[in-house]
Amino acid sequence: MKKQIRRQFSSAFKAKVALEAIKGQHTLAELAQKFEINQVVISRWKSEFLANMGSVFDKPGKAEEPAVDPQELYAQIGQLKVENEFLKRSFKRLGG
Repeated sequence: MKKQIRRQFSSAFKAKVALEAIKGQHTLAELAQKFEINQVVISRWKSEFLANMGSVFDKPGKAEEPAVDPQELYAQIGQLKVENEFLKRSFKRLGG
């Protein structure tokens, strides 16, 4: 008796099949026959696609912007300006 291996499908293939199911041009039975997949699997992929389609346009690795206090940023800018002016004056004194 041969051990049956579970097939694994790529995300692109799942999206293609789910999109075909969403279009509604073919029945689930026709799609199941065309792609050689069970109808239940197609309807599950369709449901999952519809539930997560809002995240399609999210940038990978980009989290929400952290809340930043503008006053803190202005204070940092002021500090950097002071340091920059100090370094410019020091450089001129050293002959630069």
